Amino acid sequence: MKVVKRVNLKKSRFPIVFDFGFKRGMIEMSAQGTQGVPVLILKEGTGRSTGKEAQRNNITAAKVVAETVRSTLGPRGMDKMLVSSIGDVTITNDGATIMKELDVQHPAAKMLVEVSKTQDNEVGDGTTTAVILSGELLQKAEKLLDKDVHPTVIVDGYQKAAEKAIEILDKLSIPIAEKDDVILRQVATTSMYSKGIAVAKEHFADIAVKAVKQVAEKTDGKLKADIDLIKILKKHGKSLEETELVKGIVIDKELAHAQMPKTITGARIALLNAKLEVEKTEFDAKININNPDQMHLFIEEEEKMLVDMVNQIEKTGANIVFSEKGIDDVALHYLAKKGIGAVKNVSSGDLEKLSKATGARVVASVKDLAKDSLGEAKSIEEAKIGDDKLLYVRDAKNPKAVTIVIRGGTEHVVDEADRSLHDALCVVRNALEDGKIVAGGGAPEAELAKRLREYAVKVGGREQLAIEAFAESLEIVPTTLAENAGLDPIDVLVELRSKHERAGSPWFGIDVFSGDVKDMRKQNVLEPLRVKQQVIKSASEAASMILRIDDVIASKGVDKGAGGGKDFKPPGGDEDF
Repeated sequence: MKVVKRVNLKKSRFPIVFDFGFKRGMIEMSAQGTQGVPVLILKEGTGRSTGKEAQRNNITAAKVVAETVRSTLGPRGMDKMLVSSIGDVTITNDGATIMKELDVQHPAAKMLVEVSKTQDNEVGDGTTTAVILSGELLQKAEKLLDKDVHPTVIVDGYQKAAEKAIEILDKLSIPIAEKDDVILRQVATTSMYSKGIAVAKEHFADIAVKAVKQVAEKTDGKLKADIDLIKILKKHGKSLEETELVKGIVIDKELAHAQMPKTITGARIALLNAKLEVEKTEFDAKININNPDQMHLFIEEEEKMLVDMVNQIEKTGANIVFSEKGIDDVALHYLAKKGIGAVKNVSSGDLEKLSKATGARVVASVKDLAKDSLGEAKSIEEAKIGDDKLLYVRDAKNPKAVTIVIRGGTEHVVDEADRSLHDALCVVRNALEDGKIVAGGGAPEAELAKRLREYAVKVGGREQLAIEAFAESLEIVPTTLAENAGLDPIDVLVELRSKHERAGSPWFGIDVFSGDVKDMRKQNVLEPLRVKQQVIKSASEAASMILRIDDVIASKGVDKGAGGGKDFKPPGGDEDF
């Protein structure tokens, strides 16, 4: 503790300690009426910052995180190489991946990491935009705080601006139909323009649209697509162009016996959630065998039980069995003799997808297996890719679960292709479910900025300043796109504002390849409405939460005996206190 002055008061039996440093998190009470006894409120080693200092620290931390991912935005954005503590290397420009890999310590910066996670979980794309917009909203708010605008006023203004922006976007959106495959492919292509797989974007966009439409189902008149039913399998080797969509399931397993047929045409599939083994008793049992004949009978009986199981499978007409549990070697031998394929230790997730794809029903016992519980597929084949063997279940009956096998030259290429394909699948799903899209290239942000400035004048008061700040913040998207393309951001922004004021179309954005301001709808740069709306929701909520904080109290664990522990002795001994 830092003792500034020690005074003995005549009226008090206790010496009074005046501590103005607050380094120990101690809050002193007045000597009058309490005899000046110091009251410890916070733990030893606790740090505290309040008021404008706390706000500035939080805003600075958030701005630093936003600056980190800013250079990755757009088709001309750069990549980041992230090296983990154990030496694993990730090369990507995917905002969600960068934020996830960063070991962020500051609590306000962690909130921006949460923004990217939310954006990725909800809509699968727009993570970089959400983080950049959050940082810009806070930067504009900082200038208002310097002008003594209260944080609550800024938060209220931001909330009104966000609600208005979402409403405007909904009115501006372009409706699309389920059959518009060309537009859906353009939406998928736009999401992959900035990724490392831009060379094969057309091929991947086609796969994404086919896969999502294959698993989509109508529920209560609305189209729903669960992209968890699209299995993605990564195998490096060959090239990105050889990535394929399998209308069925590919399992990273091989047939359980060497004598089983490697190719099965007209597959009738049995799915088992049971062991094809002799069951052990659930209680302790003891069997006494007195002579070799009894032992021989015992083994024969066990074998007979396994043969009965195999016969039961054959009777149903199944010619391949997928089991979640193990299969006895004797059972495998008899299955192979009968020309029935078998795969053991299949994951429950793969079994569920097989059920969705082939129409088979998962049964808990061989006894429950019947003809109507079997699934169908045109063919099943075992294929070798590199050192691994995979089992392809092709052209399944009405496949409501499919597999995409990603190929690529190196592991890093395959990993980035996986991340890019995830974004493409998500945006196609969003566009298909909502039936609404907007143009990209910074066009919706520029139009929103223009309309929010007009709205701000109508609102008036101090909130007008916050709404105008929100409008300016939105222009960070076209500005960053221009910067990353090596263009002059001021020239581009001036031309962009001019086009939106004079031209009839709200879809003028930046063509980062030519450097001109063009109609993005005609350039086929399209994005789902849901992505843009979620960006505004996530960014405005995160910025508002950080702005409301005016006191940061950080507790730190102190080692025993190192100040504040049980063995801690104050400097100068107990008599000085």
